[in-house]
Order: sequence, then structure tokens, then C-alpha cells
Amino acid sequence: MQLAQISIGLIFAVSIAALAYHAHSLNRSGAFAATFVGTIIFGLGGLQWAILLLLFFITSSALSRMFKKRKQGLDEKFSKGHERDAGQVFGNGGLATAFVLVHALYPESSIGWVGFAAALAAVNADTWATELGVLNPTPPRMITDLRKRVEKGTSGGVSIFGTAASLMGAAVIALPAAWFAHDWSLLPLISLAGLAGSLFDSLLGGTVQAMYYCPIDKKETEKHPFHTCGTPTVLVRGWKWLDNDWVNFACSAAGVMAALLIA
Repeated sequence: MQLAQISIGLIFAVSIAALAYHAHSLNRSGAFAATFVGTIIFGLGGLQWAILLLLFFITSSALSRMFKKRKQGLDEKFSKGHERDAGQVFGNGGLATAFVLVHALYPESSIGWVGFAAALAAVNADTWATELGVLNPTPPRMITDLRKRVEKGTSGGVSIFGTAASLMGAAVIALPAAWFAHDWSLLPLISLAGLAGSLFDSLLGGTVQAMYYCPIDKKETEKHPFHTCGTPTVLVRGWKWLDNDWVNFACSAAGVMAALLIA
């Protein structure tokens, strides 16, 4: 039975990854990574687990394409575009996948489901904050110094609008997670955990995430080794190894930690 479900999961994952690849939501490496993640989640978890994964992927991909004109000129700040690669797939979904394995080993425990939902809620909250926060009419403030205004799209920048978007993104995952578990206490639990993960992501972005500088455009950016203009970028702050993919992984881990602590 399990082998049959994994086989169905593989077919399901390949189909979704192929559609996403042709829609330019995933590049080639991202499609392979998404196939692996989707196969594990559907094959060992089942339909309910796959639905939560799809909610994250569909809403985050849709938001990255919306309001393009309003977000024009901000791509230079982000390390990658809207086509997710393998690093982004594993950064966003790797920990969630691990909790499916926890569920497979300990099906009687709720930790697998709560950890899975919290991990996805955190990265979804962060994506919503990033994609919708830039629509805030006023510049955000740096999370480490709320008196300091920064440019839209700056890592570590927060706003009331973006924080509200973050909570909504977490709730999009928390609502079906609570529904499927028949436990409505999970709705506030996972929503708040997702928000906490997103805020931790911003804290890392404003402190130790690797940030670079383009000497030609005179702008700070996540892009490396080259800026959008083709100029080599130089490290100006943060840990060189801590790129956006690792920050996303840390975001999901913080969401899980918050959920377990609150629970």
C-alpha cells in the first residue's frame, strides 16, 4: 500500500513540477527538487499533506507574479528571481519534508503534523511579507532599529502592512492544518508560529545574512557574485555562507521551534 502511494506521489509530483517548470515558476534544478519533495510528502504523508504544500507553492508563486509594475526595480535587491531553483525548494520545503519522515516513523504522534504545518506556515508568512510588504505606501523600518527607514525590499525591513501580510500567509496554512487535524487550537498556534518564523527571517536579514554591494550602482543587494548590471559585488556585512536559502531554512526552523514552545 505504501509503495503504491509513493508511486502515485511520484506521478503527482512530476506533473506539478512539469507544470511549474513550463510556467517558469521553477527552473530545471528546482523542478527536480520539487519532484523529490512532492514525492516524499504525498507518498509518506498523503493528500492532506500535499494540499498544504500546494497551498504554499501556489500562493507564493502567484504573489511573486502579481503587482509586477509596483515591484519594478526591486529585483536587483533579491538574490534570485521568481523561478525557484533547488536551493530555494529545499530551503523552503526541506524541514517540512523532514517532519513527514517523523510522521512516518511515529504516526501516533502529532509532532509530525504540527512541525510540518509550522514549517510551511513560516516560509509562507515570509513570502507573503516579502511580496506584499513592498506595496506598503511608506518605506519600511529596520527590524534592529525601528526608528531607521530603509528602502523597500531591504533585508531586515519591516512594516505594519508587511507584518499583517505575514500573519495572513501563515493563516492560509494554519486554517486547513487545523481543519484536517480536527483541532482548532492549531489555527492560532500555527499562525503565530509562522509569524514568529517570518520575523526571525527579517532579524537574520538585518544582521548576519550575507549582503553585498554594487560599486557601480552604489546599492546593497543579495546578489552575488554579480549584480543585475553585471558588476561583481563585494561582501559588506553578514556571514558569507548565510545566503537567502539558508535564511529561509532558518525561518522554517524558527516557526517549528515557536510552535513547539507555544504548544
